[in-house]
Amino acid sequence: MIDPHAPAPPGSPPSWAGPGGSPDGLGGRPPGSGGDPRAGHDPRAGHASRADGGSRAGAPARLPVRPATGRFLVLAGVFVCAACGLVYELELVALASYLIGDSVTQASVVLSVMVFAMGIGSLAAKRLRRFAAAGFGAVEAVLALVGGLSAMVLYAVFAWTGGWGGPWAYAPHLLLVAFSLTIGVLIGAEVPLLMELIQRVRRQDAGGAVADLFAADYVGALVGGLAFPFVLLPFLGQLTGALVTGTVNVLVGAALVLGLFRHDMTGRARWLLLTANAVVLSLLATATVLADDFERAARHAVYGQDVRVAVRTDVQEVVLTGDTDGRPLDLFLDGRLWLSADDGRRGHEALVHPAMSGPHARVLILGGGDGLAAREVLRHPGVRRVDVVELDPGLVRLARHDPGLSALNERSYADPRLRVVGSDAFRSLRSTPTATYDVVVSDLPDPGFTAGTKLYSQEFYGLLRRVLAPDGRLAVHAGPVTARPRTFWTVDATLRAAGLRTVAYRVAERAGRLAPGPHQGAGGHPRTTRDRGFLLAARTLPALRLDPAAPRPRTLTSASLLRDARAASRTRLTGLPPSTLVHPRY
Repeated sequence: MIDPHAPAPPGSPPSWAGPGGSPDGLGGRPPGSGGDPRAGHDPRAGHASRADGGSRAGAPARLPVRPATGRFLVLAGVFVCAACGLVYELELVALASYLIGDSVTQASVVLSVMVFAMGIGSLAAKRLRRFAAAGFGAVEAVLALVGGLSAMVLYAVFAWTGGWGGPWAYAPHLLLVAFSLTIGVLIGAEVPLLMELIQRVRRQDAGGAVADLFAADYVGALVGGLAFPFVLLPFLGQLTGALVTGTVNVLVGAALVLGLFRHDMTGRARWLLLTANAVVLSLLATATVLADDFERAARHAVYGQDVRVAVRTDVQEVVLTGDTDGRPLDLFLDGRLWLSADDGRRGHEALVHPAMSGPHARVLILGGGDGLAAREVLRHPGVRRVDVVELDPGLVRLARHDPGLSALNERSYADPRLRVVGSDAFRSLRSTPTATYDVVVSDLPDPGFTAGTKLYSQEFYGLLRRVLAPDGRLAVHAGPVTARPRTFWTVDATLRAAGLRTVAYRVAERAGRLAPGPHQGAGGHPRTTRDRGFLLAARTLPALRLDPAAPRPRTLTSASLLRDARAASRTRLTGLPPSTLVHPRY
């Protein structure tokens, strides 16, 4: 902390002096230097109270504690407010990535809009310096209300208006920008007001005050940034975590202003601020009590009324619907339809069976925590070992023990030949010996989602090529061909850049009602026809055929595979560059 008695420039009045070389121009002695023993506490000296609750900028405040204690309390308030502000920021990024998709785009929108708005807020707060205490209290009350309720409001708009179509399809995007802008303006307004308050506690040079203020601000941001993923999100969830953060924010803001700077405000201003904070606390408390009921209602609005399982694992939200009263089972991961019992067999048979035509004693499945790819692999005679590398152990537990899902995967996890590795696929492959597997099945999320782009990169496929036996084969789920041909053929170009030859094919499927996601409509869409695209790869050009020694698939024939390959080839895009870790193309 900077010494408040730092030397002043030659010829300047003492730091305690006002215009004319005396404290606030009212006397010739510094406060407490003699004469009137009340000089250091006279409200007329250096305070100049106003009937409207403001005081002249820079005038010392009358504190109920010593200046050193007051300064510490202000910096503690800065610390807490900075932590809360960063939590609001991260909460918007996380919720937008879940509801809208493409985490890089959403993070860029939130951060850039918020930083821009902070600059506007700082400029706007210059007009509030005369009313720094009341202004800061009001800013914190509004920030706590907006930030605390932002997750709930954003989720509500997503859930209840997502299926309306038209302009409402962009409502979550617009609301995300509006919240980022509002929260950024309020956070930006904090710094000038806090600078004014800390200078009223005890004057010091501007550089020292800025250093102290920003040190507390940055350390608070660190704590808030770590608390969000490690405490708030896993233990409270996004909705309750944001509401609790708002509650802490309003309590600290009110305590700092009403407790420390109450003499800087008129009685009327204090009562108005107290009432506003009480209203904000009541709204946040009510929303916290109703958060669970709200979340269930919103989930039903998104997924329908037959939600049977909804769990938040360490990796994602997993929702199972149906499998009751004859309804087909659907599995949603982070709000996106991952598999439907109607079409799950068709997609997984197409993914697995062409790759199993040839040696297949040792098989690696990347992803596939639902167990359906393993179900198809284990149908083939001669399989001795199946390794499933799945990042989400919560999904594996559900696939093992949920009656509906375990029946759908035919209890593949109970097979003694199957072993589960709970790890990131990229990290696991780097430690896998060369030529370990005859077949690799990549049952991973679509490459269009930013979090999975590294698993569709040239470097990743280079690792897969290394762990394949010389005559081994790789099957890749590469997303829809018709809807996103550029993405699909970029995967093909990336496999080829890694030294593999490829054959493309697709299967049509009937998609059930889709939860809202970045690439599909929202709400209760009618059943529509779409396709899934696959790539079969090997060191030499692989033959697209079925294993004659294996049980015949229920939905595939050799003729249908060739038809599907011709249909996929008609969509081919040439000249696409491969996707790499440092230059993702999806």
